[in-house]
This record gives sequence, structure tokens and C-alpha cells, in this order.
Amino acid sequence: MTAITEWLQQTLGIPPYIQGRVLSSILVVGVLWFVRKLLLAILWRRVTDIRARYRIRKTSLYVVVTFGALVIGRVWFEGLQSLATFLGLLTAGLAIALKDLVVNFAGWGFILWRRPLEVGDRIQIGEYRGDVVDLRVFQFTLLEIGNWVDAEQSTGRIIHIPNGMVLTEVLANYTKGFQYIWDEIPVLVTFESNWKTAKQLLTDIIELHGKKAAEEARHSVQRAGEKFLISYSKLTPIVYTSVADSGVLLTMRYLCNPRERRATAQQIWEAILEAFGAREDIDFAYPTQRFYHNVTEGKLEARAEPPS
Repeated sequence: MTAITEWLQQTLGIPPYIQGRVLSSILVVGVLWFVRKLLLAILWRRVTDIRARYRIRKTSLYVVVTFGALVIGRVWFEGLQSLATFLGLLTAGLAIALKDLVVNFAGWGFILWRRPLEVGDRIQIGEYRGDVVDLRVFQFTLLEIGNWVDAEQSTGRIIHIPNGMVLTEVLANYTKGFQYIWDEIPVLVTFESNWKTAKQLLTDIIELHGKKAAEEARHSVQRAGEKFLISYSKLTPIVYTSVADSGVLLTMRYLCNPRERRATAQQIWEAILEAFGAREDIDFAYPTQRFYHNVTEGKLEARAEPPS
């Protein structure tokens, strides 16, 4: 061992005390790596839930890295009597040279403290939307939704977002707190259609497909009300009536799971097409051009005088 130390000093110019610190650092890294792998192997036999495994893997990594940094820091800076001095010097250097990394690290701390997002949540931050699939010290990862794909379905792209954005951008969470979103389906029928019957048909359809989500959402609102000031007086589906340029607009409003929005809308539209297809007095409206002759088509009391 002495011969190797002397050879390294003569050949590479590395003094013995530096060699000892390098060896100690390698031993610390090796031991911590082995202990973490051993603990994960033991836990993997008992834990089968994917989310629980992810949290254990991430937490153990953070603990090992933090502990290893402290131990190795003490090895290399043993001349400093106070660990606080070492940490102060390290923090000051990082703040000056690595401003963006420091901001992202602060964002990571904010995420762990306030929990504005977690792995599995569907969020929008700035112009980016997606499902959180990974959370790291300097960035988190989204599986993108929307963009060129309708109904906020997955595009398949992975987006890496700096953690610092949670401190500067508006963040919307689809699933934390109140775990449902309101969706609307506008249905336009002609003025000549029996709009009252059409509205009743739509009400029956929306109650059939939105009843389950409304019942589940009622319990979700109660839980969310313990943390947020969320209060809904009506959670059941409803159909609103208004008038548009081309006909009577019937807007169906209902609650749905964010990840089931497109599938739910498809089921509702198929039911609408079947219901309207069986009626002779209801027809969809669309932009058309027609000539209206008031003298012959207008209401009796509102017709213009025929030309003499």
C-alpha cells in the first residue's frame, strides 16, 4: 500500500493526504450505494404499488445524496472546524455562479413543502399541460397533453420543466383538491325544431352519463372544502337554453374526470345522434342561407301588408 502511495505521489504528484481523502470518498459512495440497493431490494418484495415504489426510490435517493454530501464534505474540509462554515461557503458560491440552478433548487423545496403538484397530477404551468411523471431536484417531467391533439389527450411527448417555474408561472392543477372538471357540449337545433323536446332528450342523456361523476364529486367537494374555499350549490348535470344566429343553442354542462373527457363526450354525442335521428321534429342547425318571405311565412299578426 505504501509503494502505491509513493508511486502516485512521484508519478502524478498527488500527496498522500489527498489520496486518503479520495479513497475515503470512494468508500462512502460505495457503501451508501450498496445500502440503498439492499434496502430497495428488501422493500420491493413487500411493496407492489407503483406510486409507493416511486416515492420510496426518490426519497431514498435524496437521503443518500444529502448524507453522502455531508460526509464527503467533512472529509475534504476537515480543516474547517464548523460544518456551518463549509455550508455557508458552498451556498454563497452556488448563489453567485449557478443562479438558475439555485432557483430551480428553491422551486424543488417549494414543491416538497407546499405540494402544488405531485407525480400523477395533471397540471398546466404557463403554456405547458400534461401529467407529472417524474420529479427531480432541478426539474420535473410532464407527459404532454393537448397541443395539436383534441380533448386534452396525450401527445406522447415528454416535456422537462425547470422547478423554478412554479415560483414565477401560474400553475393549474386538474386533480388536486377537487378532482373533477366541468365540461360543456353545445348542441344547435334549428328554430323550426321542437326545442323543448330536444332539451328534454339532452337532459335525459346528460343525467344518464353524468350522474355517477356528480355523486362522486359531491364527496370530493366535501374533502376539498376542508382545505380550499370550494363550494358548489349544484353538481348535477344541466342543459342551458340560448339563441344563436343559426338556431336554438342547448348547452349541456356536466362534471367529468379530466382523463375521461374525450371518452365521455363521445358516448354523449353518440346518444344524441341516436335520439335526434329517431325524431322527425328535431334537426341540427348549421350555417345556411335562406329567403324569408314575411307576407306568407310571418306570424299572422306580424306580417307586412301585401303589395297592392
